[in-house]
Amino acid sequence: MLHSVPDIDNSAALTERQQAVLDAALRLLVEEGDHLTMTAVARRASCSKETLYKWFGDRDGLLTATVQWQASKVRVASVDGKGLDLASLTASLERFASDWLKVISSDTSIALNRVAVGHAGSGKDNLGAVVLENGRFALAKRLKPVLEAGRQTGLLEFTDAETAFRTFFGLVGRDVQIRLLLGDRMELTEAAIGGDAVRATQQFLALFGAKNGPQGF
Repeated sequence: MLHSVPDIDNSAALTERQQAVLDAALRLLVEEGDHLTMTAVARRASCSKETLYKWFGDRDGLLTATVQWQASKVRVASVDGKGLDLASLTASLERFASDWLKVISSDTSIALNRVAVGHAGSGKDNLGAVVLENGRFALAKRLKPVLEAGRQTGLLEFTDAETAFRTFFGLVGRDVQIRLLLGDRMELTEAAIGGDAVRATQQFLALFGAKNGPQGF
């Protein structure tokens, strides 16, 4: 059995006002990219710079919070291994895949990742590391317990959770993110994303589903 839980601890603790400020910061990233400043965010969000510094520390802290806030939109479920079955495991993987595709195809994520890629190795700041740590790496930490529960209940077979996660991540993302970053205006409709999520999940289960498991893969 799977239960919905808060996605990222820091995001779960945010007030509505703080969430609104982060949404404002994300919109500015789309519009201004690398030129995002605390002054611009304060102006857009109708708050003082002092408030921003109090809540987020500095520009890097604000950027970290925006990455976490964006990543929190990818839902992962906690696991009750005793009640886990193929249907609930499949539903959880499909939901993760669908949410992740929606997030990475949004204008805000594209803008954020372009800035992070542009800063990588430049010495400007650690935005690339922030995106990795609070995006891809954080998602891995949250989904791996679901995969491990699937293995423990005999639904999945794999020797390394990281390898299994990377395979699933690759099946879901394919070349979508790099094409979006390079300006390809792909038609990622709700229906297309849902279909891709189902396809990726079925391919993953075909690769890692226990051949003699309780659900008879």
